[in-house]
Amino acid sequence: MALLTTEDVLNKTFQSVKFREGYDQVEVDEFLDEVVETIYALQVENTELKQKLEVAENRVEELEAGAPQQAAAPVEPEPQPEPEPEPEPEPEPEPKPEPQPTSAPEDATSMLALAQRVHDEYVRDGREEGDRIIAEARQEGEAIVKQAQDKHNSILHQLEEERGLLETKINELKNFESDYRGRLREHLQSLLGQVSDN
Repeated sequence: MALLTTEDVLNKTFQSVKFREGYDQVEVDEFLDEVVETIYALQVENTELKQKLEVAENRVEELEAGAPQQAAAPVEPEPQPEPEPEPEPEPEPEPKPEPQPTSAPEDATSMLALAQRVHDEYVRDGREEGDRIIAEARQEGEAIVKQAQDKHNSILHQLEEERGLLETKINELKNFESDYRGRLREHLQSLLGQVSDN
């Protein structure tokens, strides 16, 4: 699965679900899984950068520890020869160029500074991107929950109204049944009275 980009998160859309309002829960869950995987990948990359930085720091410490030892090595004085009769002066040899000091510590320090800067940039960008993705995912989740809650309240209100109508209808039917039974009883009694008179 490819890592998410900013455009992927901003342009993500969900299909509407038939027979009810809201988004497809499966699509929302899959999208949140992609968000979690992206954040995890950023954390792994951050860990690798920290390890590289630690290796560079150790290398700098080794180079810095080796340079003073070389500089502090004592120079043993050469034994002085016995004085001899002064020979005729000879041409002085050209002075040898002094060896340039090694630049390894400077290179290591520069590499360490570069690694630290890259590490800081990755950490900052990763943290900002992770915070933004989490905030957007949380906002999207809250919107979905609110929409579902509103739909639930709407359906519940509709059911309450329908129940009230059904109760009213049942009461009307009960009244009609009672009135019908009363009239039927009066009619039957009237018929019985006519039969008795005959």
